[in-house]
Amino acid sequence: MNTIQLARYSIGLAWIYQGVFPKLLHIAPLELAMTGTLGFSGEITYLLIKSAAVGEILFGVIFIWLYRSRLVLLLNLTALTGLLVFATVMIPSILLDAFNPVTTNVPLLVLGYMLLQQTGSGQVKNA
Repeated sequence: MNTIQLARYSIGLAWIYQGVFPKLLHIAPLELAMTGTLGFSGEITYLLIKSAAVGEILFGVIFIWLYRSRLVLLLNLTALTGLLVFATVMIPSILLDAFNPVTTNVPLLVLGYMLLQQTGSGQVKNA
């Protein structure tokens, strides 16, 4: 498997995993805490988390399928950056934890940037 395919599946499966496990099957305490800082009721917070889960799963599938699309690659970079900023602003202390948004999002941002450079035009370069 070449590096483009490794990056494709790493990013896509990361989105799917983050939708399924800490949100859909079981709401992780950190997810609840971060979303809870928005100030909505418990029911709305629950629905926001479950909706985010479905969105992340769908985006992961779309990413794996359309990984050569410049739009999908740019959406990935934008979303990962936005989620990193959101986590940092809402719960700054999270940056001190192990496996924090910096250690998870930055490698995915780098892989996404590499994919954009290699496939963003629709043509694979040096696969």
